[in-house]
Amino acid sequence: MSVQPGDGLTYEKVGVDIKKKARAIQGFSALARATYRPEVLSDTGAFGGLFGLDVAKYPQPVLVSSADGVGSKLRIAFQLGKHDTVGIDLVAMNVDDLVCQGAEPLFFLDYIGIGKVEEELLEQIVAGIAEGCRRAGCALIGGETAELPEFYPVGEYELAGFAVGVVNRGRVVDGSAVRPGDAIIGLASSGVHSNGYTLARRVLEDLNERPPELGGRTVAEELLEPTRIYCRSLLALREQVDWGAAAHITGGSFGKNVPRVLPAGLGAELHYGSWPVPPVFRLIQERGRIADAEMEKTFNLGLGMVCVVPAERAAEAVAMLQAQGEQAFMVGKVTEGSGVRVVR
Repeated sequence: MSVQPGDGLTYEKVGVDIKKKARAIQGFSALARATYRPEVLSDTGAFGGLFGLDVAKYPQPVLVSSADGVGSKLRIAFQLGKHDTVGIDLVAMNVDDLVCQGAEPLFFLDYIGIGKVEEELLEQIVAGIAEGCRRAGCALIGGETAELPEFYPVGEYELAGFAVGVVNRGRVVDGSAVRPGDAIIGLASSGVHSNGYTLARRVLEDLNERPPELGGRTVAEELLEPTRIYCRSLLALREQVDWGAAAHITGGSFGKNVPRVLPAGLGAELHYGSWPVPPVFRLIQERGRIADAEMEKTFNLGLGMVCVVPAERAAEAVAMLQAQGEQAFMVGKVTEGSGVRVVR
């Protein structure tokens, strides 16, 4: 039996348009090139991204890697049809993990699984990823876009990101330098960041509402505010004040993330009220009748990153971070024992 062209099924007829995908990917090239560092050795379209490590700067290189996504914050982007900021979140969730071990982010790759290739939508997503890379100082050197109509409805997608950084072996941050009495410095978040959204969306269902607590912003504007990227500020601080640990406050908030970077037998005491808590968290707590303990284990409550420095250098470190454009506060101290206690 012979089948004439046009008679049978094609990939396009079952929902995957290879030509359209190729056009969309070609359009990403300029966005990616704008993030390139001198070490990038390949252009877009290669099977792999090439990056030449600067061994003069890193003679004993230790590569540090991270993989993460954005989570259910994407549901808000879907509802609003606004996709140009979630890429910043994607980069932030990865590069701010790397810096906790002292690593400079070098390059980033993304994965986009999407129901139907829509060139304008994809361009918005990748523009956000490129902006995130620009803020972090890393290069967007590759990625993958998969059209999966059987997995995602039209207009919906999943994002994953992969970052690689480097630190000299003798400069790896492993928490071993932390001592009881060291100061904990908190860096202000830009809001909810990218964790706790399943709970936040259940409480704040009307995205167009303008609650007085949000100062004129809609719920959507508040919840889509991109995650802050801290890696450049922390790396600059480390040139002057050698912090002994840093924790990216993501899923699980203080109780899960701070103990990950402290030596065995040490804990942390945080003084609630020593930093400004953004109004969105009070709104979520009051609307959802959520207990303090639940808020403390779900949301960042206004601190997106904390770092540990010797107590005698805390004021100096705060001033340096503020000079980098961060809102930084002395929020607590390292204690004997284990776990994290939030003192109200």
